[in-house]
Amino acid sequence: MAKFIRKREPSVPQKMTVQSERMSAPRKLTLLVTVVNRNKAEFYADFLQSFEINMQLIMNAEGTASQETLHYLGLVETDKAVIFSVIREDRAVEALSALGQKFKTIKNGKGIAFTTPMTGTIGVAIYQFLSNTQA
Repeated sequence: MAKFIRKREPSVPQKMTVQSERMSAPRKLTLLVTVVNRNKAEFYADFLQSFEINMQLIMNAEGTASQETLHYLGLVETDKAVIFSVIREDRAVEALSALGQKFKTIKNGKGIAFTTPMTGTIGVAIYQFLSNTQA
């Protein structure tokens, strides 16, 4: 149902503005970056899909710490995976919190995760796909 609002502006004829309940401000998108052990990458990618993420990219990586540092910290595995996920900003805090819980409870499932804002997306169809708001 549309709402009609009348505005009066000085020296301008009266205007009618239509505000539809269907129309809302676009949801902002955020890039969620998660770094985990390579053997846990698929687990975390599957887990993140529960937060309405439609696009993820998994890239293999390798840690850069020296063997001495790894030995001192008790770390053995340097093969990492970086998961890039496009997520709506309103779901990002929930996803980061859930990842934090998984990092604490999964055996050999330690990792880091952070977000960075995406400031521009070109094309309505691309935006709708990435924000999971396809009509």
